[in-house]
Amino acid sequence: MGILFFKAYTPGTRHAIRPDFKELTGTKPTKSLIVSSHSSKGRNNQGKITIRHRGGGHKRRYRLIDFKRSKRNLFGKVVSIEYDPNRNARIALIQYNDGEKRYILYPESVKTGNQIEAGPNSSLNIGNSLPLENIPLGYDVHNIELFPNKGGQIARSAGSSARILAKEGDYVTLKLPSKEVRLVPKSCYATIGKVGNASHMNLTLGKAGRKRWLGSRPTVRGVVMNACDHPHGGGEGRSPIGRKHPCTPWGKPALGVKTRSKKKSTSIFIIRKRP
Repeated sequence: MGILFFKAYTPGTRHAIRPDFKELTGTKPTKSLIVSSHSSKGRNNQGKITIRHRGGGHKRRYRLIDFKRSKRNLFGKVVSIEYDPNRNARIALIQYNDGEKRYILYPESVKTGNQIEAGPNSSLNIGNSLPLENIPLGYDVHNIELFPNKGGQIARSAGSSARILAKEGDYVTLKLPSKEVRLVPKSCYATIGKVGNASHMNLTLGKAGRKRWLGSRPTVRGVVMNACDHPHGGGEGRSPIGRKHPCTPWGKPALGVKTRSKKKSTSIFIIRKRP
C-alpha cells in the first residue's frame, strides 16, 4: 500500500496523509457477503449513552469475514482485494473450487490469482491457515484462535502479526503484537504471514471533518471543564489536573492504568505481560 502527501491547498490538506488505494482491485462488495449494519452511537438497549463521543459518520454495510477458515482441504483463488469500512485492514474475496465465495483478511504480499487453502496438511505459503502445531518456529502468523474452532481473535488489524517462539506439550508460545508472551493451544488455527495495509499507521486525517465521517464526535478535555463537571476541572486560568493521578469524569483512574481483571482465569497462560 502506498500513501499520498498533499500540498497545503487548504487547511485540511496541509497535514493530511492518505492511502492511494492502488492495491485494491474490487470496487463493489459481493452482495451475498454483506449485511445491514446499524450503529449503536454509543447507546445501550435503553437508549442511554454508555460510551461517549460516538455518533454520526457514514452509513456502512458489514462484510461477513471468514475468521474460522472452515473450508478445509479445499483450494481457493484470490478474486479481488477490497476496501472494508469496518476495519483498517483490507479484505480479500476468495472463490473456492466448489464455487462458494468468502471474505478473509488480506495477507500482505498476496496477489489476485494466487491460491490459498486451509487445513492441517496445507503448504507453508502466505495466506494459508494451519494448526499452530504444524507451523515452524519463527514464522509470523495472524488471525489466531485462542480456543479451537472459535475463529481468529488475535492479530487482525492492519500490519499486525504474532511470532511463534516455542512448542511444548499441548501449547505453543506466541509473542503477540503487544509484546505479551502467552500460551495458545496447539490445535488452534492461525494464518501464515502478516495482515496487509501496514502503512495504515502512517496516515493522518488532516482535519476534524474526516474524524466525523468515521463516526467520532468531539471530545472536550477535563481540565477545561468546571469543577462540577470533571475531577480535573476548576481553578484559575490554565491549571494542572490537581490530583495525584488522572481520573475519568466518574473519579476512576485513567490514562495508562491497566484494566485487566486480576481474577481472570486465562491469566495462567500469560508468560510475560505486555509492557
